[in-house]
Amino acid sequence: MTFEEIKSKLKIYTVGIAGAGGLGSNCTVALARVGIGKLIISDFDIVSESNLNRQYFFRDQIGQKKVIALKENIKRINPEVEIITNDIKLNEKNIIEIYKNCDVIVEAFDLAEMKKMLIETCLSELPEKPVIIGSGMAGWGNSNDIKFRKNENLYICGDEKSEIAVDNPPLAPRVGIVANMQANTVLEILLGTK
Repeated sequence: MTFEEIKSKLKIYTVGIAGAGGLGSNCTVALARVGIGKLIISDFDIVSESNLNRQYFFRDQIGQKKVIALKENIKRINPEVEIITNDIKLNEKNIIEIYKNCDVIVEAFDLAEMKKMLIETCLSELPEKPVIIGSGMAGWGNSNDIKFRKNENLYICGDEKSEIAVDNPPLAPRVGIVANMQANTVLEILLGTK
């Protein structure tokens, strides 16, 4: 399949991104670059200097809402992508309304309880929607430990063990690998495998 054929196929799809931090911003950019049709991005946070070591933002965007800054960055990459932003903290009720028309949902939260809430809500209320999560990406090295696993309509990207901690922070290389693995999984779902 040529890149033009790929873009032609992807332009009809909508992908929901739950979180615009390290996973969400990098996954979103990867999807924009390959020509996804529509992105629905939700996050309530602002860009801070500490985010710049792994998130797709720039120094002059510090203090901006992440969803606004990310939309601006995506439009510079691919102005044809339709982008819907929600400056909101997601919960069990608004997830359903925000993502009900998505073809795929990408979980990109930092906090374990938010990940759990999104997974449980989607599996119970939107069971037909594929959900792609990131689990285990802290630190550096051990690239071969990062893997992909599928369990029904739940797709897990990461090593599933590297917990984020003060002495094991999330850094751009491993976060980027997992974010791009999430984007690649979106393509596998929407386009099929070779």
